[in-house]
Amino acid sequence: MPKVIAQEVSVLSSSKHGLVYLTPNDWTLVADKASRVNFRKGQTLVHRGKRSNGVYLVVKGRARVQILSHSTSPEIGPGEVCGEMSFLDDVPASADVIAQEDVEAYYLDRPTLESLFELFPHLASRFYWSLATNLSHRLREWIEPRLTH
Repeated sequence: MPKVIAQEVSVLSSSKHGLVYLTPNDWTLVADKASRVNFRKGQTLVHRGKRSNGVYLVVKGRARVQILSHSTSPEIGPGEVCGEMSFLDDVPASADVIAQEDVEAYYLDRPTLESLFELFPHLASRFYWSLATNLSHRLREWIEPRLTH
């Protein structure tokens, strides 16, 4: 694995709010199959009202989740995932995710993930377990912010 990709995988795999249950071998597969995407400050990663056909894994930079009905906006940083809600339930996104600075990310679309999961079923289990844990954490943080820090 080239040094730059190894460094990015290190960022992704060490995040406590990322895909925490993936193994080093899983990360090698993910890094190999993912597309690299870049967003400039102010660009939208996830569009409210549009379906997400995949997930973004933030490698560098920060993005803000903008939810119309809430005054506070959670932030997503290196090692974290966005687009997962729309990906999981295959309905339009409920929020915009906007780059607060330049963002570099890996993008995994549904067909790529499905083919990986077909070949490596245990990767699927660890991937979805990680997403479930992240969503649970975000929900708890939303309900009782002072208890999760």
